[in-house]
Amino acid sequence: GIGATAAARCTTSGAAPSRVRAAALPEAAAALGADGPAAQLDLHQVGIAVATALAFLLLGGRRAVAAEERVFSLADQVARFARAKEENNQRYLDIDSVFDGSYLKGKRVLVTGGNRGLGLALTKEMVAHGAEVVVTCRRRSDDLDGLSLAQVIEGVDVADTASCKKMAEAVDGPLDYVINNAGYFMEETETLLNMDHEEELKQIDICGVGPLRVTAELYKAGKLDKGNVVIISSQAGSAEWRATQNKDEGGDYGHHMSRAACNMGAVLMSEELKPKGIPVVMLHPGFNRTEMTQKYADIWDVEGAVEVPVGAKRVLYEVGKTTMERTGKFINCEDGLQIPW
Repeated sequence: GIGATAAARCTTSGAAPSRVRAAALPEAAAALGADGPAAQLDLHQVGIAVATALAFLLLGGRRAVAAEERVFSLADQVARFARAKEENNQRYLDIDSVFDGSYLKGKRVLVTGGNRGLGLALTKEMVAHGAEVVVTCRRRSDDLDGLSLAQVIEGVDVADTASCKKMAEAVDGPLDYVINNAGYFMEETETLLNMDHEEELKQIDICGVGPLRVTAELYKAGKLDKGNVVIISSQAGSAEWRATQNKDEGGDYGHHMSRAACNMGAVLMSEELKPKGIPVVMLHPGFNRTEMTQKYADIWDVEGAVEVPVGAKRVLYEVGKTTMERTGKFINCEDGLQIPW
């Protein structure tokens, strides 16, 4: 029938509604045009073809609307990655297709823990886009050599208030962005039979209180002004998602508690800084193939873990969308959707 071949081809291939329109309608138009023998038209076949095309367009449109109306990301990381592939979500699967780092040119950005892992990848990407990057770290790494950095402030321990105060005073001028990236994740998997309270407190001190120390000292030193505060948190801080991601297992108490504490501190900061016009957002960077996640290497592929430079672009894509409208939000950098508390 007229247009039926194109409609069926697009339906079975999973083409986008716009492709159905492009493929089906020209066939129908050609058949219905002056060159087509009207006397030979099978109106029943035309009706079927048109109905099929319209139904597919309607269903495809509904799927698109449903995707656009999503607020929260999926807790099941395997299902999340599978859905992205099924929908050919380029935002998720190919960050280069949407990322534009030109907004960073000339911006002054401080990143904690910028000497290794995700922090180093963020630093390199920002420098490549013309940002004036201030790296803070406990010890400088050789990887920073050769990068055109505004400042490298060594000896910074985010678990030490005096150290953070000294760092804030050493920063040259106001900042456009502060990326609280420094973190810690103990190597052993913790259970009730294998508790390490000292390690739990260390994680809470670094990941939970650390961003609060850094941000507070920069704020008191007058280095934030109308800047933006970004906190690299983790989906591990979502209490609601534990029933899915830690179902019947629990574990890693210090890790999860530290990220939940981090999120609470960030939300409170967002309220306190709201009258000043300073947004605070929490970002789950996604599943990255880093030294910190090495103990989960066996599930990297099935859960869609990406190389660190890709993860850095995902983070910076969301950093560029930081506004007062998003302050206090907890965002998954994989799909841009929120993560529940």
